[in-house]
Amino acid sequence: MIFGDTIVALSSGRLPSGVAVIRISGLQTRFVIETICEFVPDPRMASLQALHREKEILDRGLVLFFPAPNSFTGEDVAELQVHGGRATVSSILHEITSLPKVRLAEAGEFTRRAFMNGKLDLVQTEALADLINAETEAQRRLAQRNSDGAQSRLYAEWRNMLVNVRALIEADIDFSDEGDVPGSVADRVWTDVHALSDQISAHIRGYSAAEIIQDGFHVVILGAPNAGKSSLLNALARRDAAIVTEEPGTTRDVLEVVLDINGLKVIVADTAGIRDGAGKVESIGIEKAKARGRDADLVLKLEDLTDPHPVDTSWATGEVIRIGTKLDLACASHAQASGHDHCISTVTGEGMTSLIRAIGDIAELKIREAGDILPSRLRHVELLQDALSHIGNALRDTHAPLEIRAEELRLATDQLGRITGAVDVEELLGVIFSQFCIGK
Repeated sequence: MIFGDTIVALSSGRLPSGVAVIRISGLQTRFVIETICEFVPDPRMASLQALHREKEILDRGLVLFFPAPNSFTGEDVAELQVHGGRATVSSILHEITSLPKVRLAEAGEFTRRAFMNGKLDLVQTEALADLINAETEAQRRLAQRNSDGAQSRLYAEWRNMLVNVRALIEADIDFSDEGDVPGSVADRVWTDVHALSDQISAHIRGYSAAEIIQDGFHVVILGAPNAGKSSLLNALARRDAAIVTEEPGTTRDVLEVVLDINGLKVIVADTAGIRDGAGKVESIGIEKAKARGRDADLVLKLEDLTDPHPVDTSWATGEVIRIGTKLDLACASHAQASGHDHCISTVTGEGMTSLIRAIGDIAELKIREAGDILPSRLRHVELLQDALSHIGNALRDTHAPLEIRAEELRLATDQLGRITGAVDVEELLGVIFSQFCIGK
């Protein structure tokens, strides 16, 4: 697709910096280089040149040229690697945008042009944004796999499978009298459709793991007042994130810290102590604690080894591990016989390494169980669920005419195509004619 304007923008980070990268894309790219640089370098070869405004040198830097269609956007693209001073970059951008049909790029416009020119699909575009925003190693790995096209290839494989199934059904309906078409092919495709339905269902279930990678593994600390919840939060955060006193009920609201454990984003929340007979304000905090506990991926149920007051967490939907606290004050034999999953002291640090390792292991297990390729957006899940619904209709309505069941598969195919942004109405006819030599 040809766009009228040529766009330019600073593509590197915040100024000032050691090096700034200015990217240009569009029909006027070669003209821009010819105007402000000494010459157009060979494709994909860096050239050290002076950048100038008429006879005034603005800066010296590396100039690269990527001719269409072999560039990020599919258009002629240039990159100028210059010194990262604010005045320097501003002068170069001002000089470039003073040229005809050249303007500053809008947010995301380079990526949008790459999508419109078929260099990226929608899933890869979303993954590129995730890669830029990745804060942990797990987020980076997920985004990298998707930006490389692993997710897109999976959806394309499923979509192509449905296209072929529909082609066989259409052939069975319309061209059964042709010698090139095998008889009753439609009867043999439903086993494959059942298998595809199972694959999509399993893939959708993996979205919870993708949410953990992208939004964080949510851990909630619960327990009675003075069980050591805020002390544990401070120990995990390695700073005074919460107020710690001997007075019960000092934590009234939910306090959070974000940790990086084994490359995973882990969000730990300290909550109000759960007890009977609390005042009105404290009761609100207790209700918030229970609400967070119900939604948590993992609950750390704390009990003071020296004065245990167990709280009921049977209502929690996530995994619960029991932790005995204040190990430095408790009798060692009593602690061993207490039946807790972990016993810790936030004063001496005893047991903390084991607890942190356990939290990381539980989070990693939830992700590993989901597989390598995960739906990374709620948009993907909704379209996959729509496709699965149409496939389910086709499988259930065994007494419906083949035309109706084929239409359900067509709708499922379209939903899969919408995930990546590739929907081609001519695709089905192409498969029919190529496989069965119809229309000769």
